[in-house]
Parts: sequence; C-alpha cells; structure tokens
Amino acid sequence: MSSIYQQQLGADFEKLHPRIQERLGFSSGDHRAFVGEGVMERVWHGPFFTQPFLRAGLARHITFPETGHNVPFRIENYAYQDPLGRETVTWIRRFHFPEHTRCFDATMIRSAARQSIVDYLGTHQHVAVDIDMAVTERGGLRLRSGAQRFREGRLAFRLPGVLAALADVEEWYDDAADCYRIEVVVRNPVLGKLFGYTGSFRSSWHSVVPEHIPAHALPLRYEARE
Repeated sequence: MSSIYQQQLGADFEKLHPRIQERLGFSSGDHRAFVGEGVMERVWHGPFFTQPFLRAGLARHITFPETGHNVPFRIENYAYQDPLGRETVTWIRRFHFPEHTRCFDATMIRSAARQSIVDYLGTHQHVAVDIDMAVTERGGLRLRSGAQRFREGRLAFRLPGVLAALADVEEWYDDAADCYRIEVVVRNPVLGKLFGYTGSFRSSWHSVVPEHIPAHALPLRYEARE
C-alpha cells in the first residue's frame, strides 16, 4: 500500500530526498513507526495579544504559550487505518520545557473527495485543515495550510479568515549534519505571527502493529466529516 503522501504527491514523491522519502513512505501495512528526537533551537510566539489564542489550544494539544531555546523535542509518526477505514498517520509532537511538557498533535488522512491531505488538529479532530504539499529545491517537503473547518457535534462551519491559523512548514534532510531539520511558522491574517519553532532531530524506527500503537498517539474522538 502506498502512503498517503505518495498518493498525494504522485511522481513528485521521487523528487524528495531519499531520507524524506523513507520518512513519509510507510503505511499501516508496514507495521513500523518513525520516532524523531532532537532539539528545537528556538520556540517562539507572537506579541502578548496572541496569548489567549495560544492558551485556548492547550487542553486539546494544538497550541501552547511557552517559548524557549534548545528545547528537547520528540516526534512520533504511526500509520494505521482508523475506525472509519481511512489510512491515517499520526503527528505526535512533544516539547519538553523546564516546567511543562507541551503537546502539538495531529492526525492526517488523504481525502479523495477533496484531493488533498486533511490534517485533523488536536485530540478530538474538531479542526480539519486542507494541506497543500510541494517538494522544495533541496528535496524537502513544504506544507501550507489551506481551508479550515470546525466540527463539534452538530456544529460545523468553515473558519473565517480572521480566525484561521495558517501554518507554513518545511522539513528537509541535512546531509552534512546527518539529521532532519524543520522550520514552522504559524500566522493569523489579523494578529500576524502566532508561534513557530526551528530545530533538528534524528530518527529511529520501531516495529509496531496498529493494535499496539500507544494510546497517547491516538485521538480521543474520530470525525467522519472532512
């Protein structure tokens, strides 16, 4: 089975650096997980008036208000088929600040109907974001947020631009340093830059069948609406 990123990128997947291809090329049938550990050289947020926005996402593992330098970091990617039969990849991020470990979690699927990767943010999949993907000149992967939708019970609506958090992410492989590098910037059209981080990590691979994916890596609720 092709990974959701191979399906989305098609022939362009082969333009990725081989280590990025390896990182994004596994699916639920491969029974393996990617774990990256490293350091975020800088974790930052916008001006003081962005704080309420960042604190609002704490409980559901979407945003957090801390900043720092040389913050220990861990990312876990597991592939599985969710209860709705969708091929899914987890993005479980942990930032280990001196006083708190903060979480920035998501699950991704590929929507045939939308012809896009859909990124469900947080623990309850209540925010769904279309993701535009492209290969960069250095063989990295660039992800940019598109349309965003809120889903909570019977409530469902597209988030207006003034409420959107638009992410611009690049991940690439640094051959000289033998590590993955990542840069993330999240903006709001009204508030400006909200938060972001820059750093690096090295990988390890683990054998894991879908039934043994740890509970912390799975959402607490699955949302059928894309």
